[in-house]
Amino acid sequence: MSGPLAHEVVDALPDGVVLAGPDGLVTLISRVAATMLGVPPDSVGRPLGEVLALRDQDGNAWVGHNLPYAGLPTRTAVPEQSWLLPNGTEVLVAARIHRSALDQPVSQVAVTIRSGRGRARLDRERSDLVATVAHELRSPLTGVKGFVQALLNRWDRLNDEQKKLMLTTVAADADRLSRLIAELLDVARIDTGRLQLHPRPCDAAALTQRIVDSVVAGTARPIDLDVTGELPDIHADPDKFTQVVTNLVENAVRHGEGTVRVTLEPLVEGELTDQSGVRVTVDDEGEGIPVEMRRRVFTKFWKGGKRGGSGLGLYIVGGLTKAHGGTVTIGDAPGGGARISVAWPSGFPDI
Repeated sequence: MSGPLAHEVVDALPDGVVLAGPDGLVTLISRVAATMLGVPPDSVGRPLGEVLALRDQDGNAWVGHNLPYAGLPTRTAVPEQSWLLPNGTEVLVAARIHRSALDQPVSQVAVTIRSGRGRARLDRERSDLVATVAHELRSPLTGVKGFVQALLNRWDRLNDEQKKLMLTTVAADADRLSRLIAELLDVARIDTGRLQLHPRPCDAAALTQRIVDSVVAGTARPIDLDVTGELPDIHADPDKFTQVVTNLVENAVRHGEGTVRVTLEPLVEGELTDQSGVRVTVDDEGEGIPVEMRRRVFTKFWKGGKRGGSGLGLYIVGGLTKAHGGTVTIGDAPGGGARISVAWPSGFPDI
C-alpha cells in the first residue's frame, strides 16, 4: 500500500509509524510519529537514523544500536524497547523487518512508536501492589515475631495463662496471614481467568446460617438473618459462595454500626436473565457508601474506612459472583448504612 491511502491509514492509528525502504530512506511517516519526533511531516527521503532521533539512557541511537539492515537473515523484528525522544519523553519503540526471502536483503523496515505513559502507569500500579501487600503482611508478621521472641526470652518467667495468651495471639495472626495469602491467590486466579469452580446444587439458607453463626462467635455486633419465601437451590461452588457471603458480612461488621442484617429471598422472575435464584442482601447501620464511590468499591485494594482489612474482599466478591453468572449491586440500607445485594442464579453459566 502506498500513496494517499497509506497516509490515511497510518494517520488514523493511535501509534506513530515510520516506514523506510531498502536504502534506509524514509518512505512514509505518520502525523503522530512526526509530532512525537519533532520532524516535518514531509520527511520522506531522509535517512531513517536522522528522522528517528531516539536515544537511550547511554546516548545510543536507535538505528545504530539495533542495526535493522544488518544481522541474521532470519531476523524479522526488533522487540519493543524503551527510548527517549529529543525532549526527554519516554516512548516504546518496536519494528518489523521485511525481506522478500531469507536470502534477500531487507526490503522494508516498519517502526512503531507509542507513548510510555501506559507502561509507567502499570509500573506505578505494580509498585502500589507490592507496597500494599508488604504492609498487609508485615503487620501480622510483626506480632508473630514479637510474641515468639518474648516466649523464647522469658519462657521460665511466664505463667501458663500468659503463655496461652501469647500463643493464642500468634495463632490469630497466623490465621490472618493465611487468609491474606488465600485472598491474593484468588485475586491472581480471577485476574488470569484460572479460577477453578466445583459447582453443585446448594442450600443457600443453610450455608448462610453457618456463616452467620461463625461470624457471630467472633464479634459482639448483633447479626440478624431473615429468610423470606421458598428459596430454590443455587448452583454454586459452596466454598466460593461461603467466601462471598462471609466477606460481605465481615465487611458490614468491620465498617458498619449497630445491627447487621442478612436477608435471603427468591429472585423476582426475569431479574437475572430468565433464571431463578436467590438474592442475598447485607445491610449495616454505618455511614454508607457514597454514590460516586460505588464503582471503585470492587477494585483491588479499595478501602472505604479506617478499620483495617486488605481491601481485597469486595473485589473477590465481584469476581466470584460474576464467575457464577450472578451480579452485585450497592445501595442504601433503610437505616442509612450500606446495602450490598448479590443475585445468585440457580443455573450455572458456560465458562
